[in-house]
Amino acid sequence: MNSHPAANDLGWMLDDVLMVPHARHAILLSADGLLRAHSAGITRDEADRQAAALAGVQSISRSTSGFLGGESGPWRQSLIEFAGGYVFLVAAGPGAYLAVSAGESVDMEAVSYRMQKLVDRLGKELGTPPRQDAGAVR
Repeated sequence: MNSHPAANDLGWMLDDVLMVPHARHAILLSADGLLRAHSAGITRDEADRQAAALAGVQSISRSTSGFLGGESGPWRQSLIEFAGGYVFLVAAGPGAYLAVSAGESVDMEAVSYRMQKLVDRLGKELGTPPRQDAGAVR
């Protein structure tokens, strides 16, 4: 069985997070920036671009853990605030991240709660093992 689901097999599950008023889009990405799934309201091309960018955000966020001093533990989430809204980024299993964009009037706690419930519900479905063939010549 293929370890990566077919294009957007999990997309319908991401739509559940968007039940919160003012939540806009959701994507599931791998640590190396590959799009695993996206919600219905975002195009595949835009979701691909955002997956690549958000993998970078996660990497930079993780690298700043020393700013906490002492033992900070593993990265859990990042929140980016813009004049028009927010981007939430959370760990969603080994090597996988869930991102949600929302307008500025969103109930941030409700989005965070739904994201965590989705991660809990999907469990290992959301995990993305590291690519074994990275750099292989075909």
